[in-house]
Amino acid sequence: MTYLTQSIKALGLAVALVLPALAYAADEPAMIKDGMLTDHKGMTLYTFENDQGGKSACVAKCAENWPPLKAESAAMPMGKWTVITRDDGSSQWAYDGKPLYTFVKDKKAGDKTGDGVMGGAWKVAKPK
Repeated sequence: MTYLTQSIKALGLAVALVLPALAYAADEPAMIKDGMLTDHKGMTLYTFENDQGGKSACVAKCAENWPPLKAESAAMPMGKWTVITRDDGSSQWAYDGKPLYTFVKDKKAGDKTGDGVMGGAWKVAKPK
C-alpha cells in the first residue's frame, strides 16, 4: 500500500469519526412537541418568572424540584438558544433569554404538572 493510499484511508477514518460528533453538537438542546419545548426524553420544559436578565433565580432546594436543563461546558449558543452560567458555575440552556427547567413531579413524557405552580410563576416553555 502506498503512502498516499494510507493517508487517504486515515483521512476517511478521521472524517467518519468526527462527522457524527459534529452532527450531535449541532442538535438543538430541546425539541418542540405539541406546541411546547421538551427535553430529548420528551419531558416538558418550564420557565420561571422570577428569572431576570438571563440569570436563574432557582437555586438550592428550588433547583432540586426544578432541575435546570443542563448544558455542556462547551455548548455554544445557536439562534434563540443561549447558555447561561448558574451561581454554582454549571451551564444551563435558555430559550429566548429564559432559563429552562424540568419538574420533578412530571413522571412521564408529556406531563405538565408544573404549569401554573406558585401562582403562575412557572409556565410551560413554548417556542416563539
